[in-house]
Amino acid sequence: QVQLVESGGGLVQPGGSLRLSCAASGSLFSMGWYRQAPGKQRELVATITSEGSTNYADSVKGRFTISRDNAKNTVYLQMNSLKPEDTAVYYCLAQPMVGPLYWGQGTQVTVSS
Repeated sequence: QVQLVESGGGLVQPGGSLRLSCAASGSLFSMGWYRQAPGKQRELVATITSEGSTNYADSVKGRFTISRDNAKNTVYLQMNSLKPEDTAVYYCLAQPMVGPLYWGQGTQVTVSS
């Protein structure tokens, strides 16, 4: 089974930066990040395929960068110019070549003065 280990969440001031990491096991077609703020639906943040194709939510384009190290089966989310509206629980997603989707436990990102 796929195992996901997330790290990097925390509390930062507006304009600050955080780098999230998610280490996974197994052969994966794509990995990504979703987030869920209080009272809102879980939404896509960014995804990346094994070949490096990326997709971003409009709200984070130009500020966030997703990348992956295929040798380590690890996906990263570099978050710059953070805004209070980025505050949410961020979840790592892994899509294997076969089988079901897997989700991480979630890591809290809080952007506040």
